[in-house]
Amino acid sequence: MALSILFLFLFNFILPSFSHPFDPLSPLEIQIVTSTIKSNFNLTSRLTFHYVGIHEPNKHDVLLWLANPRSSPLPRKAFVVARANKQTHEFLVSIADGHGMIVSQSVYRGSGFPTLTFEEQTEAIDLALKYPSVVSSMEKRGLNVSNVVGSVFTIGWFGQAHNETQRVVKVLFFYKESTVNVWVRPVEGVETVVDLDQMVVTDFQDVQRCVLPKSEGTDYRASSMQPPFAAETKPINVVQPLGPSFVVKGHTVSWANWDFHLSFDMRVGIIISTASIYDVDQRKKRQVLYQGSLSELFVPYQDPTEEWYYRTFMDAGEFGMGSAAVELEPHHDCPSNAVFFDAFHGGQDGNPVKLTNAYCMFEKYAGNIAWRHTESAIPGELIREVRRDVSLVIRTITVIGNYDYILDWEFKKCGSIKFAVSLTGIMEGKTTPHKHTSEIKEEIYGLLVAQNTIGINHDHFLTYYLDLDIDGQENSFVKGKLTSFKTDGSTPRKSYWSVVREEAKKELDARNLPTEPVELYIVNPNKETTIGNQVGYRLIPGPMPRSLLLEDDYPQRRGALCDHNVWITPYNRSEKWAGGMYVDRGRGDETLNIITQRNRDIWNKDIVLWHTIGFHHHPSQDEFPIMPTLSGGFELRPTNFFERNPILKMKAP
Repeated sequence: MALSILFLFLFNFILPSFSHPFDPLSPLEIQIVTSTIKSNFNLTSRLTFHYVGIHEPNKHDVLLWLANPRSSPLPRKAFVVARANKQTHEFLVSIADGHGMIVSQSVYRGSGFPTLTFEEQTEAIDLALKYPSVVSSMEKRGLNVSNVVGSVFTIGWFGQAHNETQRVVKVLFFYKESTVNVWVRPVEGVETVVDLDQMVVTDFQDVQRCVLPKSEGTDYRASSMQPPFAAETKPINVVQPLGPSFVVKGHTVSWANWDFHLSFDMRVGIIISTASIYDVDQRKKRQVLYQGSLSELFVPYQDPTEEWYYRTFMDAGEFGMGSAAVELEPHHDCPSNAVFFDAFHGGQDGNPVKLTNAYCMFEKYAGNIAWRHTESAIPGELIREVRRDVSLVIRTITVIGNYDYILDWEFKKCGSIKFAVSLTGIMEGKTTPHKHTSEIKEEIYGLLVAQNTIGINHDHFLTYYLDLDIDGQENSFVKGKLTSFKTDGSTPRKSYWSVVREEAKKELDARNLPTEPVELYIVNPNKETTIGNQVGYRLIPGPMPRSLLLEDDYPQRRGALCDHNVWITPYNRSEKWAGGMYVDRGRGDETLNIITQRNRDIWNKDIVLWHTIGFHHHPSQDEFPIMPTLSGGFELRPTNFFERNPILKMKAP
């Protein structure tokens, strides 16, 4: 812990500040931007801020600056989304010399609404809990109102005409008496609809149906546990006596053979930019990733009944994966050698909000092997060479309602970048009169996980935005299809497989679903190794179950990002969101499925790889009352990028 404190002291107070075009807005810049808007915007109703972030500079300008970072910093601009007068307003604000100036402003008139703020969710819950009809309903059920808690649920879009939609959410209720595990004790049948712009309850419903599950056995806190306990293991300490091997200057990180920029965004969380790797043989840095981040997280529940059908969440666009990041706990969320970093975002009132320990960085070694070989074929000799695999991990944890998402970026010395997604937290329970599976005669859309509690079937689909620039901007996408062939009969073998190369020339050619063996490459068709192979990176895909919703079902139209596990688009800095910019009550008219219908050229272009991974989740009793972590992920791995093993010259331990 002392090491982390010392490092943060150096990071915040001693190390010089390096200006980078992708540096996130500082607290002062956030204040300047929002104050500029407040002082120059004609208000007739309250103004709320829903997104305040850096406006990405032109890519050409960024690349020129990277080639000469000692040149003058690029102009700083912020992009802001706000609500006022029941309209969504977009602002572009320049920042210079401690002052702000509105460069442009417009009213968004398409479908959908901006990300919900934490403050308005809290206000909506407080309003609903004090609503007389809600209080009366709880009292009729014999519930203590002081033990009732609420949560905001977005309601999606189900065919309503655009001019009929309002910016509304539902507030549902849960009971916390004798337990903090409220998610498995819903107060069924009571719900309110709240208009967030007017902050009033517009609808109330009470269907007298409440079988409240018991609280016994639902608490997960250590203080509530009673013997017997699970077997303990002896302590494991991670010690780096000489400190971490990475160096942070401003928001730029150098570690081993990697250099990259690290920032934090209130919508998507961690963003990695301008990542390059040093090639020992060529003695130069080589471009790999211009920018990458999570783009969207789609979570459709599979209960079509009146109380559940609308629970089809788009967590990044509706709630904010960055602003929902939680404070990481040393020694538990991150190992003892981790260094922690704070992050800032704009609050609803425009003031900066500090997220303490929003992400951590640490070097990981758990006995993994980078490469090894034992050679015993040479008479009289036994040769053994082995190298340890030490990697660099950047971690953040986001909590959206009942789920905790652990999101890791992992850089490896061999040139790979790995992405890990881990799900834990608490399943969302539905009450039932049933106490045993033998009593169930109807469809329950899930599994009975405890007496009176059903865990509802659902999915998690995560789409990543990855602007790969492999040795330059002109890249291409190639599918290597593993195809079976019959032999010519000259040997006893009857069959073999080989790779049939398929070049994707257009966006529609690049779409992919994991229905057959295939290898997926981003290559630079203008660069070859000395023996003639195109340099590139291979995508080793993560888990991707096919969505089982009908194509014309409204949630699937909004969540069409999961129609395929791979999409390729030409670079366009305005295309960052797999589900569209405004997904709350959006109609799915700006999803990857829609934008790739343009079928633009992607061969030998500056292209973006979008990769979707997913999990079908049929709950089980083992996940009650809290879910053991479920993990998946994917890897970007060098493929003919280097002339030979790039860590061949790694020193032995």
